[in-house]
Amino acid sequence: MGVFSQGFTAKTSKQVELVNITPTVKEIIAKSGVREGIVLVYVPHATAGLIVNENEPRLIKDFLDTLKTLIPWNKNYAHNQIDDNAASHLVNSIFGCSISFPLIEGKLSLGTWQTIFLVELDGPRTRQIYVKIVGE
Repeated sequence: MGVFSQGFTAKTSKQVELVNITPTVKEIIAKSGVREGIVLVYVPHATAGLIVNENEPRLIKDFLDTLKTLIPWNKNYAHNQIDDNAASHLVNSIFGCSISFPLIEGKLSLGTWQTIFLVELDGPRTRQIYVKIVGE
C-alpha cells in the first residue's frame, strides 16, 4: 500500500464562484502511479468548500443564485461584526471541506456528468487544495 500527496492552488476572481479543479486532480492521480485506491481532495479553508456536480453554465448560475437565496449575504449576522463573511462560513458548513473518490485502474471514478468544483465563498482569493491518494 502506498500513499501519494500533492497540493496545488486555485485563484478565484469573484466573491462567490465555482472553479473546476477536476483536470488538476486527474493530473496528480496520473503522476502518483497509484492504480487502485482512494483519492481524498481537501480544502483547508473555512470559507471555501468542495462539491461534485455537472459543469453546465446555466446549472452553475442556478446553483450560485440558490446559495444566495438559501443563505442571504446581506443579513445582519453576528459574525459580520468581526469579518463581514458570516454567510460564507454558513454555506461552507453545508458543503464541507473534503470529498473522497474511488480510484479504479488508475482513473478517478466520476460519473459521466460529474465535475469536482472548488466553491469560493469569500473571494477573490488564492485557495490551497490538497490531494491524498492511498492505494497500490
